[in-house]
Amino acid sequence: MAGAANSTALSAHVRAEIDTWKQKFPAERQRSAVIAALHAVQHEQGYLTPELMEAVAAYLELPPIQVFEVGAFYSMFETTPIGRHSVSVCTNISCMLCGGDEILEHVKGKLGIEPGQTTPDGRVFLKAEYECLAACTGGPMMMVDHKYYENLTPDTVDEILDGLD
Repeated sequence: MAGAANSTALSAHVRAEIDTWKQKFPAERQRSAVIAALHAVQHEQGYLTPELMEAVAAYLELPPIQVFEVGAFYSMFETTPIGRHSVSVCTNISCMLCGGDEILEHVKGKLGIEPGQTTPDGRVFLKAEYECLAACTGGPMMMVDHKYYENLTPDTVDEILDGLD
């Protein structure tokens, strides 16, 4: 397959991760592994380039559009460079009622950026506002690099953000 050479853009680690997911699905259902494959690539590379998404498509033997549409649809995937740390603040109703909007304002003020922006030093990316991060009983909450922090106050937010390298 001509695209198979393109799959060499994926590291051995990423290919092994994708293989683990491919084995969970019937051979004719490789498309089911796309989300996990994109997660593995993004975790290693920081964001998804068109070339990396094409490499995933080649490795899974799928038309590239089937990978691009997943990468573009889900807000968990980044297609442009972002900061070393990704911060998401929940502003859905449960968190909002517990002070989520105030926490978001505090984060914006502390970092000096708006959602969708990265700090000038490239340290922190503040993701666009989320409707729900699925920790409703712990609001207000935020996710930093896929780790949840719940029952936040401005002081705990400062401790978390100050602890990032």
